[in-house]
Amino acid sequence: MSTIRIFSDSTSDLPEEMKVRYGIEIVPLYVVFEDRTYRDGVDLTPQQLFDKVSQSGKLPKSAAPSPADFSRAFAPCIERGEQILYISLSSELSSTYQNARIAADDFPDGSVTVFDSLNLSTAIGIQVIRAARFAESGLGVEEIVHNLNRIRPELDTEFVIDTLEYLYKGGRCSGMQNLIGSLLSIRPVVKVIDGKMTPAYKVRGKREKAIDKMLQNFLANKDRLDEGPIFVVHAAAEQDALRIREVILRETNAAEVLLASAGCVISTHCGPSTVGVMYARKP
Repeated sequence: MSTIRIFSDSTSDLPEEMKVRYGIEIVPLYVVFEDRTYRDGVDLTPQQLFDKVSQSGKLPKSAAPSPADFSRAFAPCIERGEQILYISLSSELSSTYQNARIAADDFPDGSVTVFDSLNLSTAIGIQVIRAARFAESGLGVEEIVHNLNRIRPELDTEFVIDTLEYLYKGGRCSGMQNLIGSLLSIRPVVKVIDGKMTPAYKVRGKREKAIDKMLQNFLANKDRLDEGPIFVVHAAAEQDALRIREVILRETNAAEVLLASAGCVISTHCGPSTVGVMYARKP
């Protein structure tokens, strides 16, 4: 049994069975809605979030766990003599990574290692699962981090956003962009590049066109797929996610194509009917 405990945060959007299978510990981020604060995935579900936004017309804010939150989460494992490897939400998107590093200083040198995923959602989850499998195979923390540094640049994260409304309410696009996008039925497709959310291209018309374009981009890399898992992640778009998964299974030799639901923090920034594909390419 490995004495390495893998940690991540709620933005990794890992399915519950994966967290249980590998004993992965999750530190929740926060969703702040008017005068109330909720722990992502603990006190608030994405559907409840969407309902609140629909009723109030307002979008919540997200907030990182504090250093004290991390210290409280890490302490029981350290007391059991375990080493911790925490894989965080991209440092380009949140102070989560930095707060975890501050907390690591509360413990003896080498007992807590903090790794920046430079990604979000299940692209973090891919790194978490691979790290857990490396630990099961007997690798130490330094060797796992070495392997993660090899995998991280080869991750591809792409997702279709159904509406610009959430980006607008979150201050990530202007009112004019939101209006024009709605009038022209523009579907933004976003990629993660160097740890940042970057508009990759826009597709006009039905959202199926944007989803098909995303699938074409994925299939163009099908001969370069690295070990799994491949994730299809969605926010209140399960039927689209199931269709994408079916196409991937039919058109590739991938043995591990998993579905995941986006948590509250990811949903806060992307909105309902978002769907994405996340995978690793061979170096």
